Amino acid sequence: MHEAEQETDNGVLASRDARTPFVLPGELADEALAELEFSAVLELIAALAAGPLGKARVRGRRPSGDGAWIRDELADVEELRRLVTDRRAPQPGPVPELAPTLARLRIEGSVLDGRALVELRNLLSASRQLVAELTSLQSEAPRAASLRRPVPDRSLEKRLELSVDDAGEILDSASPALASARHEVRSTRSRLIQRLESILRGLDSGDEGTVTLRNGRYVIPVARVSRTRPPGIIHDESASGATLYLEPSATLELGNDLREAEARTERAVLAVCRDLTDLFRPQWSGLVDLLEMCVVADDRVARARYAASVDGNCPTIEASGGPLVLHRARHPLLIARLPADQVVPFDLSLIDGTRTLLLSGPNTGGKTVLLKAVGVIAALAQAGCIPPVGPGSALPVFLGFFADIGDRQSIAASLSTFSAHVAAVRGILSSADGASLILLDEIGSGTDPAEGAALASAVLISLTRRGAITLATTHLGALKELATRSAGVANASLQFDGVALTPTYRLLQGIPGRSYGLAIARRLGIPEAVLADAESQVSDADRALDRLLASVEQRQTAQEIRAAELEAQSTELQSLKGYLDAQQEGQEIREKALKTAAKEAERTARAQTRTFLLEARQKVEEAIQRARASTDESAAKDARRLIEEAAGAEREALERVGGPGGRELAGQGGRGAGSTKHGFNPGDNVRLESGTAGTVLEVRSDGKIQVGIGSMKLLVPSESLVPVAASERSKERSAPPPPRPPDSPIEIDLRGFTAEEAEAAVVHAIDEAILAENPYLRIIHGKGTGVLRERVRQIVESDSRVARSVTAPSNQGGSGVTIAEFVP
Repeated sequence: MHEAEQETDNGVLASRDARTPFVLPGELADEALAELEFSAVLELIAALAAGPLGKARVRGRRPSGDGAWIRDELADVEELRRLVTDRRAPQPGPVPELAPTLARLRIEGSVLDGRALVELRNLLSASRQLVAELTSLQSEAPRAASLRRPVPDRSLEKRLELSVDDAGEILDSASPALASARHEVRSTRSRLIQRLESILRGLDSGDEGTVTLRNGRYVIPVARVSRTRPPGIIHDESASGATLYLEPSATLELGNDLREAEARTERAVLAVCRDLTDLFRPQWSGLVDLLEMCVVADDRVARARYAASVDGNCPTIEASGGPLVLHRARHPLLIARLPADQVVPFDLSLIDGTRTLLLSGPNTGGKTVLLKAVGVIAALAQAGCIPPVGPGSALPVFLGFFADIGDRQSIAASLSTFSAHVAAVRGILSSADGASLILLDEIGSGTDPAEGAALASAVLISLTRRGAITLATTHLGALKELATRSAGVANASLQFDGVALTPTYRLLQGIPGRSYGLAIARRLGIPEAVLADAESQVSDADRALDRLLASVEQRQTAQEIRAAELEAQSTELQSLKGYLDAQQEGQEIREKALKTAAKEAERTARAQTRTFLLEARQKVEEAIQRARASTDESAAKDARRLIEEAAGAEREALERVGGPGGRELAGQGGRGAGSTKHGFNPGDNVRLESGTAGTVLEVRSDGKIQVGIGSMKLLVPSESLVPVAASERSKERSAPPPPRPPDSPIEIDLRGFTAEEAEAAVVHAIDEAILAENPYLRIIHGKGTGVLRERVRQIVESDSRVARSVTAPSNQGGSGVTIAEFVP
């Protein structure tokens, strides 16, 4: 960015951007841009810039012939356009015109005034903000981030904030000398005014005058005829001459003291400005860079805002002589002046050797607007602005813009319309080549139709052979046949509603347009007899051509209607497909939910069954204990009955589980009870489904086995028994009972836990405390931010086993400990 630096007369860089474009030369190019109203479009973009320098930079843009520069500029804008659309683009602040200030700053010994210093402070502030925004976008907008330049240390801005206010006035805090001088000025002025007011009250004039200023001196008004007028210096008189403005001799010394204090103040102000200027002078080059950074960013963001506002898309830039393809293109000025739904976009394609497009059709159809739209779109792109075109558009680099649009009649130059057009065409033919864009409006008009058509045909063929891209409009029927005779020439028209006789502004390539002249004349009230006479004079060939074009338009309209219907059907099918996909997805979600619910129901059933199983086994154990302790036969019978009932309840519980779950529970709780059959003999050691060990006493023929458990005898099916090795049985008998688990602690420390960890720990501690029959649980959570304490409170209050929760006394932890007391 520091290459090829050029300085203006005042010593400030006009542009420090190394990517200075090659601007298209020539008066013809300037005239063409004027015809295309290029400056009016740039004004629309400039209005989106933040500051005057950014606006001026946009207004100064011109089409470049450097393809690399154009692609670079458009890439810069496209990067920011995406951020503008997402509302995340940088917001450059306005910077003032600082060229004069920076020029003075560069001169050794110069002193900037307060206003200039404020402008520099604003530049530093805007630059610092912009650099911060660009830094935050480093990964998303690296091209924009590369604009960043070093900003001086913040201390320079702080010094300015202490020294100068927003209006450019030097503050008392700028220096002790200035503060002292201003204090003396205020004190002396106050004494002087008080003295003058005292003298004024002693006069006998009866006037209610006040102390005022004349020629920089404080004076009092005195009547010319006053007999009590004090001695002094007369500085002025009233318009009537009846009043004199007098500085009394008694206040001369105070007045002089005031002037001296004011002079010291001015010197102190100058010293402050000189010191501040000297601080900025070494930063001159960096300040120029910062100013350029802000202006470039403002210009670039304005172009990005415009591209986003017109829904523009970055076109592909081809080499000179390449194809021209525009999708959904619109004229920028129409977008600005009309509602969006009234601007009809057009598609235009000049590929495969087609270099000339001949537009025909009735007046008011928009042909001239289309010519200008193509020209201004190309000029905008080559000036680094994204034009209002759709995705997939492509533009070659034009090294020349030529336009002959409108009535060039000139009384001053003694030129008729035809002569003016011929003069313009002569200039185009002398300069145009294969890298030119040529726009010709109503070519061949203004003279005899036959001669005009012949001349226009020759001109178009010449330009086509050169390879120039040419767009021309015409009403001449003879030119409509040119496309059938010359390679590289194609017809096109703007659609016209033949029934309503109104334009639709839709571009149709490959089809010449009808003039509709007689139809429009009929609608405007021309007598029918005149129209019939006119129609009779139209040649058979022209009538045949008109009928052919009408037939083509009808087929084109029918195809468009069919295409619209197919598109609507496709849209409907897509919508239906989306609906069906959503239904299928919903069905899958419902099936998944049902499976989840089924699994949850199975888990719930298994949990309930496990509870039933444990209760049944507990009853068996109780019955066995009662049987062992009983010596009464009737009590033994009751015990056997209870055992049989409990065994039945156990089998019912296992059946409730069913399937693998039941077998799993049976395996876990019944220690192998299942369908496996074993051969048992009296004296074998066995185990019941409940887990109780016994000895086989008798094996009956019906498959049931009598088992002895202590002094009690049971008759059970063989399937409910599991053989036990003798060594295991003896070991089981001799093994001491398992030790009772120690009591659960009555205190838990949660300090350092997360809320989720604390919740799990508290619930587990409550379970253990209740099993151990502890009356309460101390929960240490600490004071901290109170988040953990609140979570603990929610847990214990939602647990029905907790009777109440209280905060511990201050000597036992206070608000850092919660005590949960359990229900008795």
